[in-house]
This record gives sequence, C-alpha cells and structure tokens, in this order.
Amino acid sequence: MKNDSEKKCIYFDWAASSPAVPAPVDTALLFGNPSSLHSEGRAAKNALENARTRCAAVLKVPPETLYFTSGGTESNSIALFSNLKRPGKGRVISSLAEHASVREAMETLEKMSKPVGCITVDSAGRVTPASLEKTLQKYNDVRFTAIMAVNNETGAVTDIAALTGALRASSQSSAPIHFHCDLAQAIGKIPVDITGWEIDSASISAHKINGPRGIGLLYLRKPIEVFYSGHQENGIRGGTENVAGAVALADCLEKYANEQTVLTEHARAKVRWNKLITSLCANSRFRIIPAERKADDDSFSPYILQAAFKDIPGEVMARALDDLGFAVSTGSACSSSSPERPVLVAMGVEENLRIEGIRISQGYTTTDEDIDLLLGAIAEVLKFL
Repeated sequence: MKNDSEKKCIYFDWAASSPAVPAPVDTALLFGNPSSLHSEGRAAKNALENARTRCAAVLKVPPETLYFTSGGTESNSIALFSNLKRPGKGRVISSLAEHASVREAMETLEKMSKPVGCITVDSAGRVTPASLEKTLQKYNDVRFTAIMAVNNETGAVTDIAALTGALRASSQSSAPIHFHCDLAQAIGKIPVDITGWEIDSASISAHKINGPRGIGLLYLRKPIEVFYSGHQENGIRGGTENVAGAVALADCLEKYANEQTVLTEHARAKVRWNKLITSLCANSRFRIIPAERKADDDSFSPYILQAAFKDIPGEVMARALDDLGFAVSTGSACSSSSPERPVLVAMGVEENLRIEGIRISQGYTTTDEDIDLLLGAIAEVLKFL
C-alpha cells in the first residue's frame, strides 16, 4: 500500500492553500537584514521596497499603504486589534460568515470589553446592503466593520462597493466607520478594485495564489495605531522582514492578479465549474449549498463549491476521495477541527447538510481532465457508500 508521499493526488483544496511556485534562485542571496547598514542589508532593503512597489502597481495603490505580514490571519488581526487603541468605545462589527481569524479576533475583543456586534448574512453567506444597514440602525456606535469579499466556504461574491456606500451614508451623521475587507479568496480570482471600493484596510495571503506560506499583505489607506513593537514596516508589523517571501508575493501578484490574467483564468475556471455543477446536479444524491446556486452564476466565484451527498458525512466523503487520490476538504482549514461549520450555520443550512457538506475548490492548474476524474471518483464513492 502506498503511503501519503507516494500517492498521486489530484488537488481540489485550493481555497485552503495552493501549490507554491518555487522562489527565484536569486532570492537566496537576499540573506541580509533589511535594517542593517552593510551592503548585504542594503541589498535586502532594496529588494523589499522593490517588491512593495511591484505589489502596489498590481493592486493600483500607493506603495506606502502596503505592509508585509506573515499572511491573511495576521493582517486581519492587526486591523481588528487596532480597535483597542482607538479612543472611546466604538463598536466593532463583522459578518457571521467571516474567516475563523476574524471570528476568533472578535471573540477576543469582546472578552477585552470592546463592544462588538454581528451582521447577518443571506443564504449564500454574503452581506447585503440591507443587512448591513439593519445592523447600523441597531447600533449607533459602530466605528469598525469587517466583511470578506468572497466567502471562503461557498464562493459567494459580496458587492463590496455597495456596502461601502451604505457605510459612508451612515457615517455622514456620525464619526467615520473604518471598513476592513478580507481579500484572501478574491485576489487573483475575481476583479478587485481596492481604491474604487474605498475600503480602509484589507488582507491578502500569498499562499492562495501559488505563493509561499508565511507572507501576506495588509493594506491601510491611512496608518493606524497598533500594539506591535518594532520599527519594521513603519511600526505596523515588527520583526525582521521576510524578503524572499515579499519578492515571491510580488511575483505571484504580477503573474496571477493582473487584470487580464484574472479575467482569462476566471473564464476558464467558470467553464470547468459549470461542467462540474451540471454533472453533479444530475445525481439525485447531490445537494448544492446554497440551493439557489446555478451552474452559470456570476454571483459566485468559480473557484469554490460547497456540496453535500445524501447520507454521507462530509468527513467520510473527504476520506473516501482521498483514498482514491483526490484532495477535498470539509470546509475552511482553519476551522477543520470544529464540526460546527459556523459559516453554514449563519447561512441557515440545516444540520444534516452541514454534516454532509464538503468544499471543492480549484485553481490555475486544474484541468478539464481533473474535473472528469473527480466526477468519476465521486460516482465510485457513491456506489459503496
């Protein structure tokens, strides 16, 4: 019997992490500390700032608004915990369908006596202007809002520009409301307009777009006060900078997040996903989550699908597919230890579907043949389960 390292794997868990592209060889020479004054340090500093400029060019934001972090989770945490430095008792609100890094940060803020609140989501897991406005009417002290652009469980795309409009309208009669947006599942997958959306901060993770683990970005339209010590990254994120990671992130953004590639890859992914969804819908045991999602639906990212198969727990289906050489998940990797599926709960998904749910997610190297093979594997599993 083959061990895990010997098994051939067809990968359908891109939403958790993507295969990393090897870093350019010349980054091995950037071993100097960017804070050092010697030539090796200056070379590392120059490479770091060049990477920042390159990232900014792709994202169409000023370089000074970007800060390198260890990834999306840290970027979310820095933004959220900055509320502990904000004067007064302004409330922090977030959607009920956020990534675990946001949900858990909100729980910590509440334990530290920071006023918090929740925004309900629709059956697809997205915040609507109506649900945001309802929350703003409920609380008259909101100063910070966190809402993701693409739901990491269902792929539902949120109209961020419309939500910004609702926030700005609410702010006209009170203090400005900071809008933080988790872009981890959006960058490189759907068109993103950070400046046009008028968001105040955003998180980006390299390993969602074929980059290495341990590097990400925090976008800040304006500087914020944080508790982190250290002078690096203009005092926003202390610690010796990951220069090689920053260069690799810039490479990935240039390759996968430029406008033309996003549109081209989106179209290709949509064709593959339409085939997958259409074929699965022909099976009486298949249930798509949410039920209203159709094969050709632009309100969802064509990179993520939440599916369920009658009478088969998601964990059992995931293990059965793994035995056949296919990697899928039972939801967000950061929440895999919890059977609760809080995002699906927030969406109002009934318990049996939550238990049976699996997340299938594709990426840039997924092929039509991979889709056919996955469909065949699912059919095989359904024969004996």
